[in-house]
Amino acid sequence: MDSLTQIVLGGAIGNALLGRKLKNKAVLYGAIAGTIPDLDILAIYFTDPLSALEFHRGITHSILFAIFGAFFFGYLLYWFEKKKGVTYEEGCWLFFWGLFTHSLLDVFTTWGTRVLWPLDYSFAFKSIFVIDPLYTLPFVFFLIRSMLEKTDMNRRMNLNKWGLYISSSYLALTLLLKAVAFYNFTGALDQQHIAYKSMSVKPTLMNTILWSAIVETKDAFLIGEYSFFNPEPVLFQAYPKNREVIGSLEKHYLINRLIKLSEGCYTFSEKHNEIYFNDLRFGVLKGQGDEVQFAFSYKFYIDEKGELNVKEVKKDKRDGLKLLKSIGRKIFGLKED
Repeated sequence: MDSLTQIVLGGAIGNALLGRKLKNKAVLYGAIAGTIPDLDILAIYFTDPLSALEFHRGITHSILFAIFGAFFFGYLLYWFEKKKGVTYEEGCWLFFWGLFTHSLLDVFTTWGTRVLWPLDYSFAFKSIFVIDPLYTLPFVFFLIRSMLEKTDMNRRMNLNKWGLYISSSYLALTLLLKAVAFYNFTGALDQQHIAYKSMSVKPTLMNTILWSAIVETKDAFLIGEYSFFNPEPVLFQAYPKNREVIGSLEKHYLINRLIKLSEGCYTFSEKHNEIYFNDLRFGVLKGQGDEVQFAFSYKFYIDEKGELNVKEVKKDKRDGLKLLKSIGRKIFGLKED
């Protein structure tokens, strides 16, 4: 999830565990615990962008990191706050749950999380987008109300619990909504007599009303969208795999890394004699046909060492606003401008 949401979740965990002893300082410690795992994004300053993406949500999001991190950071909390009656055990529990719930929340998103690192397997329920106001805003409200309560500790704890209960209930609801969307996608595929190998279903940008399906067929990937507010039949847009454009480079280690990163949902495209690798997991930003622009694409090039390399295609910030507007119209089944 986004940084704000993880800070709020960590703060609520800290408040629940040590709010009676430390009050708002417990929220601060929890927020720190909820932030630490995502510091792995700093790898971008020490390695290439592709390696940084591979490193993200790895060791720092694992249960092993939560355990050993709890011992270390828990001691620091104990050392700073022992005069206020905080024990080493309490410090360890705060940081363990602050670190581990960060990873658990990320498991619900569309980007895989290697909770069992060093095992090279990413868990992803794909039931919530990395930014979802319906999850975050009620959580923020109850945490702030809890922090403002300085005298009645029972009321403070109850307000904090409501934030945890409501946010957790919404997460559970997203799984149900995904199941309904999945059923509608499979029904549409059967009605249209489309034979397919696999299908991945996930929510679109910042909502759980409009869902997207990536369907693999023999020669193409199909992308379709289903809205709970739109009774129209699901339509699928085909994107050819175009494996032939890379020729003998099919087994190149760089391409294998990209395929693994994209979880096998990818196509190739060629424009102006340049070859692109398109990661389909996050959908299409804009366009149709030859002018389509995917949310994540990588352009192949020959670097100064004469070796094949890739760089991410930069996106126009205005495309994000256009995408939000487009999603808003699709939710209600309105035609594009």
